Amino acid sequence: MNPQWSPTSWRQFPVVQQPAWADPVELDAAVGVLSTLPPLVFAGEARKLTADLARVAGGRAFLLQAGDCAESFDSFSADSIRDKLKVILQMAVVLMYSSGVPVVKVGRIAGQFAKPRSADDETIDGVTLPSFRGHMVNDIAFDAGARRADPQRLLTAYHQSASTLNLVRAFAKGGFGDLSRVHAWNQEFVASSAEGQRYEEVAAGIDRTLRFMAACGIDTESTPQLHTVDVATSHEALILGYEEALTRQDSLTGDWYDCSAHMLWIGERTRQLDGAHVHFLSGVGNPLGCKVGPSVTTDEVLALCEALNPDRIPGRLTLITRMGAENIASTLPPLLRAVKEAGHPVAWTCDPMHGNTFTAPSGRKTRHFDAVLAEIAGFFRAHREVGTWPGGVHIELTGDNVTECLGGAEEILDADLGTRYETMCDPRLNGRQSLDLAFRVAELLQQP
Repeated sequence: MNPQWSPTSWRQFPVVQQPAWADPVELDAAVGVLSTLPPLVFAGEARKLTADLARVAGGRAFLLQAGDCAESFDSFSADSIRDKLKVILQMAVVLMYSSGVPVVKVGRIAGQFAKPRSADDETIDGVTLPSFRGHMVNDIAFDAGARRADPQRLLTAYHQSASTLNLVRAFAKGGFGDLSRVHAWNQEFVASSAEGQRYEEVAAGIDRTLRFMAACGIDTESTPQLHTVDVATSHEALILGYEEALTRQDSLTGDWYDCSAHMLWIGERTRQLDGAHVHFLSGVGNPLGCKVGPSVTTDEVLALCEALNPDRIPGRLTLITRMGAENIASTLPPLLRAVKEAGHPVAWTCDPMHGNTFTAPSGRKTRHFDAVLAEIAGFFRAHREVGTWPGGVHIELTGDNVTECLGGAEEILDADLGTRYETMCDPRLNGRQSLDLAFRVAELLQQP
């Protein structure tokens, strides 16, 4: 560890994408309370995820990182968490069964409450107010009170994250993740679709496999891997006061861990090499992700690898590409070659969402399912060209039957976007689109 690093040393570096908090004294009080609260995750859990991601980096597993664009204080319920988890488990089963590759499951969940913005303010009908930065900071309603950056929201985010994480753990370890329940994961609006019917064929195949194992004398009841799943949490480490307050020193190793989530990532807007976000995350022991877009250079990527994983620990660093379908063929291969030649053991994953966002004629921000698939296909082609492993996908999705992304088997059109457009920020895939995407990715994994 860098001897110059401490949980507060990021404050000496240039910092971007931080709110203009309404009351600094109130902010200090909220951060002080956070620093006394129990950790949300533990260092040993983060180390286990690093080991799992090392298998991804080594080409022996696949990473499915998925969940909400931005979690909401308003639509928080056990049902919404369960339905989101169902979709993630369905996708993971499809990927594992169809490709034979183990899947590491990481949710954008239990902490994804803050969003970077392209501008500090927005103007509507001549009125200018601070931009909405996620429920950890302010509210989406366009009035001065709602857009106030309220430090008390940091505490609300912590408590909702704790409740969400508790429920995810209960579902994952309490029987909900049992492979004998794969049919039960098929939600009604998915089960009636072509994707759902295809999924039922996979579920029937798993049932046959379990019966075959039992007939061979294998005690499937006492095999925990068949009855429980591991689902780790992750979010963009954006609001550094919150992350600092939840950073604790591990009593076993003496290393520091950001105990707000198992995995943290740095966004495209905050990956400055001399910036506070890179400095802060360089000092915690969690596995890290870093988003890289089409403007990144090979020198920048290599410098990020050195800054975030100087000891070259497999599983420590995941590079999440967000190039756009039109750019990935030209921009990704040089990066893959440079990192490979430099010997950095990174896991590469594809975020096919953010580089393919546009405003539809209806005025709503959206993504087209075909463009999402095209970027993933380009991601796989680039890796095959260079001889590296396409390690995973990073998807914004929901368990709700929303109409936010165009296309898919349902052929959602621009006129349909307003039917159930519920996101607070970026458009998400619904359950049917997510399941369809999983089948497409499984097909790519099977190709030589």
